[in-house]
Amino acid sequence: MDSLSLPQTNVGRLGCGLRMGATEATGATGATGVLAGRVAVVTGAGRGIGRAEALALAAEGATVVVNDLGTALDGARERSAAEDVVAEIIDGEGKASANHDDVASWDGAAHLVDQAVDEHGRLDIVVNNAGVLRDQMCFNMDEESWDAVIRVHLKGHMAVSRFAASHWRDRAKAGEDVGGRIINTVSEAGLYGGTGQANYAAAKAGIAGMTVALARELKKYGVTVNAIAPRARTRMTETVLGDFGAPPADGSFDEWSPDNIGPVVAWLASEHAAKVSGQVFVVIGGRIHLMSGWDMVGEIEQGERWTVDAIAARSGELFGDRRTGIPTMGFGR
Repeated sequence: MDSLSLPQTNVGRLGCGLRMGATEATGATGATGVLAGRVAVVTGAGRGIGRAEALALAAEGATVVVNDLGTALDGARERSAAEDVVAEIIDGEGKASANHDDVASWDGAAHLVDQAVDEHGRLDIVVNNAGVLRDQMCFNMDEESWDAVIRVHLKGHMAVSRFAASHWRDRAKAGEDVGGRIINTVSEAGLYGGTGQANYAAAKAGIAGMTVALARELKKYGVTVNAIAPRARTRMTETVLGDFGAPPADGSFDEWSPDNIGPVVAWLASEHAAKVSGQVFVVIGGRIHLMSGWDMVGEIEQGERWTVDAIAARSGELFGDRRTGIPTMGFGR
């Protein structure tokens, strides 16, 4: 199969619009699907996109450790929904367990990885999804709001990746063909910059850069690292989307449903994407956009040190037909 083609997805039993039926492999537990026999952890999987990702991985045969600390968007503690997602997976004849660790701490991340290995014998897939929002304009940003968002998103992604990588490195050194997968969650706010979201944009841009760095570091151990920037209706986005992101009244395809994200993550976690690494994808509805950032798009050169006047004289050559002001949001130049 082409490395950028999606596998046939098992659709209807396990939620997410998934149906059991298509079989590509069978694991020791009898699970079928492209991820049969694999063990995954999904952080922030109690609701929204994380829940959809956990269900999609389970529908493809993976055993899933569902991590959810249980917090409101403002950081207040709530009852964790991890057990509810585990129950959905088990009701669909899948296999899962719940975890409530704080993945933005080294200890919590280490315990999450250890739980997967201790309970299920191995770890193959990490989906880093947990996050919070504390939107404020830069001139109103307080230290706690900055630290909280950077901690949960950026540190949380790194912490789980760090301990998963250690596990895979040990397995590779023991002669095992590891085939590990990390799928990170970025945002178009991090790719383009989001107004009132300097903390969130910085964290997500950092994750995009970290994705490429981890892909380079872990390549020799047989581990791929990719990131998705999902557009979906979640607790984080519903106040922004409003009626625009509401489910269609006529029952037609709901392009803002978080369930649309799961199959893309399952593909990246599968052998179909074994040669895909260090990549960032925007996912919305039935569309997948392959992104590329920070390519050189203009250049001027001279054989001596620049002066201000010399740069000013040739700035038109440097920019060409590209805008000199703030980049547009989305896919324009």
